[in-house]
This record gives sequence, structure tokens and C-alpha cells, in this order.
Amino acid sequence: MSEKRRDQKGRILRDGESQRADGKYRFNYVDISGKRKEVTSWRLDDADPAPANKRKGLSLREMERQIEKDKYNHILSNGGEYTVLSLAEKYVSLKTGVRINTETGYKTVLNIIRNDPFGSRRIDTVRISDAKAWLIKLQREDGKGYSSIHTIRGVLRPAFQMAEDDDLIRKNPFQFPLSTVIINDSVTREAITEKQQADYLEFIKQDKTYSKYYEAIFILFNTGLRISEFCGLTVSDIDFEKNRIKVDHQLIRASNMKYILQAPKTEKGIRYIPMTVEVADCFRRIINRRKRVRTEPVIGGRVGFLFLDKNSKPTVAQHWEKYMQRIREKYNNDIGRLPLPAITPHICRHTFCTNMAKNGMNPKMLQYIMGHADISVTLNTYTHVQYEDAEKEMKRLYGIV
Repeated sequence: MSEKRRDQKGRILRDGESQRADGKYRFNYVDISGKRKEVTSWRLDDADPAPANKRKGLSLREMERQIEKDKYNHILSNGGEYTVLSLAEKYVSLKTGVRINTETGYKTVLNIIRNDPFGSRRIDTVRISDAKAWLIKLQREDGKGYSSIHTIRGVLRPAFQMAEDDDLIRKNPFQFPLSTVIINDSVTREAITEKQQADYLEFIKQDKTYSKYYEAIFILFNTGLRISEFCGLTVSDIDFEKNRIKVDHQLIRASNMKYILQAPKTEKGIRYIPMTVEVADCFRRIINRRKRVRTEPVIGGRVGFLFLDKNSKPTVAQHWEKYMQRIREKYNNDIGRLPLPAITPHICRHTFCTNMAKNGMNPKMLQYIMGHADISVTLNTYTHVQYEDAEKEMKRLYGIV
């Protein structure tokens, strides 16, 4: 009968266990994929102290118990050697057929993970506390906003869930409410008041530099169009006979400066928007003074885009965001005026939706005009009404003058 192997303290070692000359313990095993692996520790048993100046860590036999548990649950050891970055890259590679904006967002997230030490962590070493600490670090030390972190977590949570489903890890460490970990510092997008809208539009109309944008911004305030939908409009989309705008596409400019026409943001986005007399007049003026070019830009088989930039290319969302930022800055530079809050193309859309809700438009009709896929998005607009709006509505219902 062969003599049992023992460690330097005389304790019997189990099959697969050994101790190196420097005192460190090693366990050799074969994982569920048939690969030979090993784990090491300075401690054999749970009660063993760690040698001086050595990290305590798990004991060898704690690791062995976890390996046996993983084998029983068919979990691949070492997380299949995936790092946080390589797992995120695999997840993104499986998301085919996504919109250009989503694809751009994925690239941004991957770059953030790639440039952070957290991205090189092996996925099976990431605990819930590690995930939370990293998100806190992104906000407090790296200055990332809540929405950016929300997007990052929006990739990592399903990526780690994929790893859990593939038996690479025991538990998804990103399964927790984000609001319980970091502060939501997102700026709430509020509609501007009717007076602010009137003052803003009047300023644009009278300003020598920015009056050329008056009609377009008036249309945004009075149709609820998404800016990408507005930028994609061509002359043929404006039906003056039926006083309506045909919306069946949007114009996007990708990060590589390629112009792309694609379907509206939601399945309800294909629609007709009724035009008021004032909106129709604005479109007529825009078309009448539309820039004449030698060669019309053709994108997705469409021509006749309403607004062209200095390079004779259709304007995109970034153009209008910049125009409106400059207009507001000039408006607010006059100390005799009350300063305006941030006004963007989306604020115009949100203001239109809010005004229609205040004026009593049926929510289902408003949902159609806005192109919201879910009625709850439209109904959320009704939460922006103030006491004065409620008081006015009560008086209207009860016939109080």
C-alpha cells in the first residue's frame, strides 16, 4: 500500500492536491470541457492563517468545493476565460439588424469598457459589489452621467445574463436597480410655457441672423415631429391639398458621415400629421426659398430635401441642435429679458405634446400624431400639467366663468 502524500505540516493531501517547495498549495483538475486546470492558495484549509505578507484569499479546499459545485451545475471554470470586454464584444456581435444609432451606441460602450481596467477582469471574478463599485466609480471619478451609465449597464446586464445562461458564471452581477447605486443626475426635459414659446419665436422672427430658421422651428413647435423625421422630409411629403405631412422615414447621419434613410423610430411612427394653416404657410415659404443646387442630393432614392447645408447636403439633427443653442444664447445675452431654459428640437416636440394634452386632445389621437409606440409614453405627458391647468379644466367642465 502506497504512503499517503502529506503537506509540510504532516496533513494528508487529497487526490489532485500538492504543495510546492515555497509552501503554496495547488489543486489540479479537469473541467467540464475536458481542459486541465489548476488553482493555487497559500492556505490548505479554511482555518489556516495566511503566511506573513501574503494575501489570505480562499483556501485551496474552499476552491475545490466551488469547483465541484460548478461541475454539478455544469458551469465552465474561469468563466470560459472571457473578460468583461470580450463578453461584451460577443454580446454585441450577436445583435444583428440594429439601427445605426444603436450600433453607434454599442461602439461607444465598448470603447469605454476597453479603456477601463474593469474591462480586463475575468467575468467569473466579478461580484455584485464589484459591479456596483465600478458604476459608482464611473460617476464619481470619471464624470459619466446617469444616462451614459444606464447605457453601459444596458449592455453589460444582458451580456452577463447570456454568460449565466451559457453556464459560464453562477450569477449575473449586474441584476440590480441602477437607481439604488448611483445618483440620477439626468436633466428632466420640461416643456416651455406658452409665453416662452411665443417670446422665443418672435425673437427668431425679428432677428436678422436667425430669422431664416423661423419657419422650421415654428413647424417643430406645432407638429410634434421628431427632428430626424423633419430632416428627412422632402417636397413630395408635404400634401397641401389635404393639408397633411407624410411621415414614413427619418434621416440619420452616421459617425462615418454617411447619410442613411430608415424607418421611423417606432412601429407607430409611420403616420400623417395634420397641418394648421400657419404650418402650411411655413412649408410654402420654405419650399419657395429652398436652396437651388446643380445636383440634388439623392439619399435612399429620395430627392428634394427641404433644408440643405453649406455643402448642399441635407441638414441633420446636429445642425438644428446647434442653431437652436446659438439662438438661445443670443436671446439670453440681453439682460432685459428673462433667460430661457434649454430649448432643443426634442423640447419643441415635448412642448407640442404637452400643449395638446393641456388643450384636451384625446390621448389616443395624440399618440397617433406623436408616433408613440406605447400609450404610456403619451400619458406621461399629462403629468406635466400644473395646478393652473387643472383649475382651468375644472372651470371648463363645470361651466364656471
